[in-house]
Amino acid sequence: MPMEVEPAHVASSAGALSSFEQRGIEPVPVAERTGRPLQLFWVWFAANISILGIPLGATLVALGLNFWQAIVVAVIGSFGSFAVVGAVSVAGRRGGAPSLTLSRAVFGVRGNILPTLVSLVSRWGWETVNTTTAAFALLSLSTLLFHTAPGAHDVPGLAIACILIFVILTVAVSGMGHGFLVTVQKYATWVFGALNVFVAVFLVATVDWAAVTSTPAGSTAAMIIGIGIIAGGTGIGWANSGADMSRYQAPAVRAGHLVVSAAAGAGIPLVLLIGLGGLLSAGDPSLATAGDPVAAIRAMLPEWVAVPYLVAAFGGLLLSNHLSVYSAGLTLLTLGIRIQRVYAVVADVIVTTIGSIYFMLFASSFYGPFITFISLLSVPITAWVAVFLIDLVRRREYDEAGLMNLSRTSGYWYRNGVEWRALSSWLVGAIIGYLFTRAQVTADDVWFTGAFYDTWVGQNGLGWVVAFLLAGSLYFVLSIARGPASLRTTIGQGS
Repeated sequence: MPMEVEPAHVASSAGALSSFEQRGIEPVPVAERTGRPLQLFWVWFAANISILGIPLGATLVALGLNFWQAIVVAVIGSFGSFAVVGAVSVAGRRGGAPSLTLSRAVFGVRGNILPTLVSLVSRWGWETVNTTTAAFALLSLSTLLFHTAPGAHDVPGLAIACILIFVILTVAVSGMGHGFLVTVQKYATWVFGALNVFVAVFLVATVDWAAVTSTPAGSTAAMIIGIGIIAGGTGIGWANSGADMSRYQAPAVRAGHLVVSAAAGAGIPLVLLIGLGGLLSAGDPSLATAGDPVAAIRAMLPEWVAVPYLVAAFGGLLLSNHLSVYSAGLTLLTLGIRIQRVYAVVADVIVTTIGSIYFMLFASSFYGPFITFISLLSVPITAWVAVFLIDLVRRREYDEAGLMNLSRTSGYWYRNGVEWRALSSWLVGAIIGYLFTRAQVTADDVWFTGAFYDTWVGQNGLGWVVAFLLAGSLYFVLSIARGPASLRTTIGQGS
């Protein structure tokens, strides 16, 4: 393969609304890395104020947890999983390139294709969830304001229009690039965050507190499963995007600050929203089993509150999608597709638009497959995270030319373009992890059941933990054969 060539870069300031980022996946020059952790705090905060946290909270109550247990689970799952995102962000600050581009140094320029495809499917899945949910919110808003039919099947043209509105607004920000996105995320957080607070205060006032306080505590096993669901539904889904935003961070920024900015930026809104979902479900158990928890919450509100609720829902999902689509565009380019970044963004939203139309107009269920989707992808993603972080611990720097060179002359060609120790560790971790996993939408709709699912580990939903520990341990042992490279820990250090 020839040397990969990226479009010329138009310099931009990370905070300038007028900037248009033409850079693709090539490393950011050191002189242009001027970002600070507070910027990432707002980026992750904005990406996690969407209403999808409320159904996650309802899911915890459906597992048998009471409200206080749901809060503990939300704190551990949210802050813990986004601390991992922050750790991956360290690589972005050091290498100046997106996560999956830096992953070429770990897996080889060809071996990295499989992890990149998994990451891309993950991003497409989350974007389809965001787009579909936002379109349903916009359809409900139309019903309230213009008295249109509430069902997507009754007004298919309007349903598709709702999808397209969301997609156009997404491209308008993600297509502009890093500087524009960071600025929009920061200020839009205040607007939609305020709407969320307004609606949350009203919802809390309607809670049946007697029912909440009388709910018995669930089992420890249920809490463990809950942590897995929250981690898989929040930080783990973003882990392979950590470096995509941190590549503009100044070299002097300390790694520990990146970890804190991601964990706090995402953890604060997530705990509040997941807690709200748990509180509402504990007070009204029917919410935990609703086929569409978002619509169920809408039904609890008078019209004058439902309108800001739906606007907040739409805006929060839009902020999350901005970041996801931007990341997916970079991931698509990492596969070696030679188009400008903005066209990669457009290609990405075409895929998710088709998926959203299917879920709105043809699929019989949405949120069941959503939870199943989370559980499945958390296994290979956590295996990738483990291998990537083990490499980060021992790696002092990245070869910028090697990252962009897909030919045999690349410094990351290894053997036939594959670093077999890394790729085999990832594959083994993911495959064994799946053996402890069940993909189940409903009691009657089971996609597959792993051979070891009936063990304590499988029954407690810990297949993704098995994948993480096994992939990381195996790669650590195999990587020792590389030679006398120092295994000094870089997390928490500034260089």
